[in-house]
Amino acid sequence: MKNGTDSFLSLGHGSSAGSFGFNTDILATNPINLSVVVGVLIFFGKGVLSDLLDNRKQRILNTIRNSEELRGGAIDQLDKARARLRKVEIEADQYRVNEYSAIERDKLDLINSIYTTLEQQEKNNKETLRFEQQRAINQVQQWLFQQALQGALGTLNSSLNNELHLRTISVNIGILGAIKEITN
Repeated sequence: MKNGTDSFLSLGHGSSAGSFGFNTDILATNPINLSVVVGVLIFFGKGVLSDLLDNRKQRILNTIRNSEELRGGAIDQLDKARARLRKVEIEADQYRVNEYSAIERDKLDLINSIYTTLEQQEKNNKETLRFEQQRAINQVQQWLFQQALQGALGTLNSSLNNELHLRTISVNIGILGAIKEITN
């Protein structure tokens, strides 16, 4: 080792006394120079390299933390969106059920209304029929009464005198007036 150090610190080419210079023998000085340079780099560069690696490590950790936070936020938003979707689906189902119920109610109301209208129409038709029957019966009764009266008048005219005839007519007019008042 002393030989390597001597060759590195050698002050001249041949003798080691008196002159100062560099040893240009690359094979003899290169491993020593490299070990010194690497040693100096490690000694002084260790802090810089450590700081660079620590900074890089912190950036990576921060990026991971941010990613985790973003992931957590995205998961929360997804959960909220799913909850809103479930709520909207429930509301849509309720709306659908309510609308179907309203349609069924409207349908039943329409059927009941038509049924009531038909019952009223049937009642009106029956009343009209009774009224027309009564009117026809009254017309037939009046016609029969007039025919009977004319027949009676004809018989009375041929067999009665004027005074009896006038009394009979007055009585019949009174009867007709009473019948007329009853029918009105």
